[in-house]
Amino acid sequence: MSSETIGMLLPLFVAVPLLAGGVAIVTGHRLRFHAVIAYLTMLSMLAGAFGLVYYFWQQDGGAIAHQVGHWPGGIAIPFVADMFTALMLSVTLLLTVVSIWFAQASRVSNSRYFVALVLILTTGVNGALLTGDLFNLFVFLEVMLLPSYGLYVLSANRNMPVRRIHGMRLYVTLNLFTSTLYMIGVGFIYGTAGSVNIAVLADQASLDPAVAIAGAVCIFALSIKASVVPIHGWLARAYPATSPAVTALFSGLHTKVAIYAIYRIYAVLYDGDSRYLWVGVVFFSLTMLIGVFGAVGEKTTRTILAFHMVSQIGYILLGVALFTELGLTAGIFYLLHHMIVKASLFMSTGAVEVRYGTGVIGELGGIARTEPVIAVAFMIAALSLAGIPPFSGFVAKFLLIVGAVEAGEIAAVVIMLFVSLITLLSMLKIWTGMFWEKGSGGPATKSGTVITSQTLDPYAHEISYTPELATEATHSQITTLTGTQTILETDEAAIPKRRINFALAAPSVTLAAITVILGLGAQFLLTLSGIAAEGLLDTSTYVEAVLNP
Repeated sequence: MSSETIGMLLPLFVAVPLLAGGVAIVTGHRLRFHAVIAYLTMLSMLAGAFGLVYYFWQQDGGAIAHQVGHWPGGIAIPFVADMFTALMLSVTLLLTVVSIWFAQASRVSNSRYFVALVLILTTGVNGALLTGDLFNLFVFLEVMLLPSYGLYVLSANRNMPVRRIHGMRLYVTLNLFTSTLYMIGVGFIYGTAGSVNIAVLADQASLDPAVAIAGAVCIFALSIKASVVPIHGWLARAYPATSPAVTALFSGLHTKVAIYAIYRIYAVLYDGDSRYLWVGVVFFSLTMLIGVFGAVGEKTTRTILAFHMVSQIGYILLGVALFTELGLTAGIFYLLHHMIVKASLFMSTGAVEVRYGTGVIGELGGIARTEPVIAVAFMIAALSLAGIPPFSGFVAKFLLIVGAVEAGEIAAVVIMLFVSLITLLSMLKIWTGMFWEKGSGGPATKSGTVITSQTLDPYAHEISYTPELATEATHSQITTLTGTQTILETDEAAIPKRRINFALAAPSVTLAAITVILGLGAQFLLTLSGIAAEGLLDTSTYVEAVLNP
């Protein structure tokens, strides 16, 4: 297949999920049909993304662009892809598929609008990754954000209404503010450089201080979306207030698209200008440090993981602040690894929260004995996050440390090592408090067999009921994130211990297995990350593809 033909197919990454989302809306409350649409759409696009990765691997880099409708540059929407884009498309689509799977298992997807909103969200993510225009980046970011507001409301934790409202208000306000700020920056760039096409703007910021200041406004806005210190606290407050499934979905998409945009803009617009790199080293090192300190005093699993997410974003962005081949390769590898590992952690702890009704450390304990599968999945992902060999996190951190040493950023190296130690201690805190030591008990720790489940979702129809069991024992009820569950209390010997079924555990186990594979076979992903880094160091191919598609 020629590069021109592949370029003409790039807009399908935006058109297909958008059309599929429309079909999901007009077909009403047909949840199984929605699931079929979602999986067919996602898996077909995932195959296309893997195809792009294979193409650029065979070509040893390069870029492909297409002007939608063959309109001239400046009018048409430019879609452009290189190895970095293809890798990001592959991992975001993979995480979206697994997140839909987890949402179905945890019954968050029982709303008729859930699949449609996820598909439209995917439209925005794909468009933001593929566009070669700063204004259209703003448009696709908004397309990404609007359905996320709906997903937040549909799946928010109904047992904590005040926290839900606070989180929703913070999430919406912050994103509206940053979108406005980003649009102001785009306006400044257009006013100073006369274009918002990234390829046309190539190297302009390193030549014109006015363009550099305008570009800095855009990068500052994207840094807020990525949750960089000092404006980072919103993420740790907003994400845990929704359901575990949506938290896992957001963790793999929203902040990562902003990180991708920062890498792209700094590489093309600033051409990696070394005069400003120290600013990034300072702020991204502080992000690592302050993020991990924020996790120390927290008591719920998802809040701890959210603060660690902030800390790890500092690691990822340090790669662009080094702006060497090794630094960029390590940063891209770290980005891809972190998206998978963090989603696995949110899903494993989320599965516990869904079935046991709490994520507070100390209220649960010792469930590793009854839930060994989910415990192993958590431990693997946690060790990978902390950077313990042979998992992918070790490779990512080791490369980043070597890259920082080569760049002479010794202070950043010391901070990375110190933060890794605190991260490991925080993961052990969750492990001992939830999976190993005996907890203090509480309503959610009552053992028994779930015989009825009445979800709190008004759109839900799936209710299981076993009347034979209901006549043979007494009952008690517990309230979980997905609804009220009736517990059958019988003799201890007759009670099945395990509550987290295969469907709910499998998504986190799958992602944990991927991080093991990435760790053991790291050389292949490093090769791909190296090709992506070369494309950022030398943007001439990217610029040529956009200007002369």
